[in-house]
Amino acid sequence: MKKRNIAILGSTGSIGTQALDVIKRHPENFEVEVLTAQNSAELLITQALEFKPNCVVIGNEALYQQVFDVLDPQDIKVYAGENALASVVEMETIDLVLTALVGYSGLLPTIRAINAGKTIALANKETLVVAGELITKLAQERSVNILPVDSEHSAIFQCLVGEFQNPIEKLILTASGGPFRGKDRSLLQEVTKEQALKHPNWDMGAKITIDSATMMNKGLEVIEAKWLFGVSLDQIEVVVHPQSIIHSIVQFEDASMKAQMGLPDMRVPIQFALTYPERLKADFPRFNFLDYPQLTFEKPDIDTFRNLGLAFEVAKEGGNQPCILNAANEIAVQGFLEDKVGFLEISDVIENCLKKVSYIRNPELEDFIQTDKETRAKALELIR
Repeated sequence: MKKRNIAILGSTGSIGTQALDVIKRHPENFEVEVLTAQNSAELLITQALEFKPNCVVIGNEALYQQVFDVLDPQDIKVYAGENALASVVEMETIDLVLTALVGYSGLLPTIRAINAGKTIALANKETLVVAGELITKLAQERSVNILPVDSEHSAIFQCLVGEFQNPIEKLILTASGGPFRGKDRSLLQEVTKEQALKHPNWDMGAKITIDSATMMNKGLEVIEAKWLFGVSLDQIEVVVHPQSIIHSIVQFEDASMKAQMGLPDMRVPIQFALTYPERLKADFPRFNFLDYPQLTFEKPDIDTFRNLGLAFEVAKEGGNQPCILNAANEIAVQGFLEDKVGFLEISDVIENCLKKVSYIRNPELEDFIQTDKETRAKALELIR
C-alpha cells in the first residue's frame, strides 16, 4: 500500500497510544504528520520525539511553552488552543485523520477535516451522536470516507465489505455488559468509581469505561450505527455478550448472518481503519476456540441500566436531543469521577437535562454548539 501520512487527534489517549503502536509496527506504511493532546504535555513530547511529526498541538494553551521549548529545537512545529486543533487537520500533507478525541470536542475538528477532503478514521462516536445527519450529509457532499474505529462498528463495516449492494435486515451490536452485568439497582447504589473503572475485557480511557459500566457507551453506539450505516432504529438490536469475542453481527434479507470475531484488542480495528481496503499482517494475539468453549448471549437489562433506553428514546426523537444526551452524560460522568454524584444519579442528571433544555427539531451547527453549552450549564447546576 502507498505510504499514508496520519494525523492523530488525541494521541495521548487510549486509542491514540494504540494507534501509534500500530504505526510503529509498520513504519514502511505510515508517517505521523500531526499529534495532538489536551493536557498530557509530557507524553505528547515523548511521542513527538519518537515519531517526529511535522507539528503538534497542545490544547491547553498554558502548556504551550513547555512543549515548545523541547520540540522547537527538533524542528517540530508547536501550536496551542482549540482553533489550532481545528485548523491543523486541513494541512495538505495529511492523508488520513484519526479522530480519537473524547466527547463533543471531536465535532468541530472532524467537520474541518471533512471540509478539507480528508479520509476520517472515526474513534469519536460522539461526533455522530451529536450531529449525525449534518456529518453524514457533509461527508457525502465532499465524497469523504468515514471509516469506523469502534470495535462494534468496525465489525459491521468488515462484515459489509463485498455486501454493500445487499440490503441490511438487522444490525446486532454486542455489549460486554460491563463490570456490573447482572447486578440490581440496590447493589449499584453504592458503586465506587474504582469499581466502575475495572472493565472485565477492554482497556479504555476513564470516560468510555464509565460509559460502558452504565451502558451509555452502547446507547451512543446505537445512534452512531444508525448514521454510519443508514439504517432505522428498528433495524438495530443490542445483545449482551460477556466474552467480547463476537464484536457485532450483520443479518441480511436471506436470513444469513455475518459476524466479525477476535480477541478484544482495539489495535485490530484501528489497523483496519488505517489500512483499508488492505489488511496488513500483524503479530497480535490470536483467538483459539478451545480457550472459549462457550460463547453466551443475554438480553440487556434496560430497567437497571437506564442509559441504553434513554439513547434509543432520543434517537427516535432526533433533533438536538442526542446532543443534550451526550453533553449531560459527559458532565455527569465527570461528576461521578469526582465523587460529586452517585453511579445511578448519572441517569437522573441526563433525564433532567432532556426535560429542561429546549428542543430543536431541525438544528444547524450553531444550534448544536448552543445546545451543548446550555446543557453543560444545566448539568453542572444539578451536580453541585
